[in-house]
Parts: sequence; structure tokens; C-alpha cells
Amino acid sequence: MQNLIIRIFVNAVALWVAAQVVGGIELAGEFWPVILVAAVFGLVNALIKPILLLLSLPLLVITLGLFTIVVNALMLMLTAALVGALTVEGFWAAILGSLLISVVSFLFSVILPEPSSK
Repeated sequence: MQNLIIRIFVNAVALWVAAQVVGGIELAGEFWPVILVAAVFGLVNALIKPILLLLSLPLLVITLGLFTIVVNALMLMLTAALVGALTVEGFWAAILGSLLISVVSFLFSVILPEPSSK
């Protein structure tokens, strides 16, 4: 449970940073809408992203994994379509946003230790 809360928090911060930095990405509301968007973003990444990565395997091989950036952008756009509190205006905003979200998530993974499973 603690791991889930940490992941939602990290997603929320990463999405908030992307909304502040990237023009074309907006988060409506204050705290709870951002948490909702982060939870949906986590679910989309957990449930749909693996299927999309499997289906795009030939493109991933040809591009040496760079197509993952496009998949991440599509997950961000799907989250925006599912939750009204997130707006992504255009593919390039989604690309930049997904790159920034990945960087922020990576930095948090370096800072926060992985909780041990007991």
C-alpha cells in the first residue's frame, strides 16, 4: 500500500512539473484532481502500456527503443482523454511532457529508496 501511495505521489509531482514547464499541457484544479490524474496515469501505464509495447515490438527494435517515447506520449494523451482535469494539446506537447515525466520519475527513483517487500 505504501508503494502505491508513493507511486501516485511521484506521478502527481511529475505531471504537475510537466504542466508547469510544457506549453500545451494543463492540469485543472488543485490537489485532488492532480491525484486522480496521477492514479489514472498509473493505471494506464500498468494495464495498457505493456500491451502497446508488445504490439509495437518491431518498431521498438528498428528504432532501438526510441519508439518508447511515442508510446509514453500516447499514454499521456490517453490519460487526458479519460480524465477531464488533464489537457494535452497536440502530439509534440505530449512528447515533451512524457520526456519530462520520465526524467522527474527517474530522479524520484534515485532519491527515494525502493520499499522492501516483507
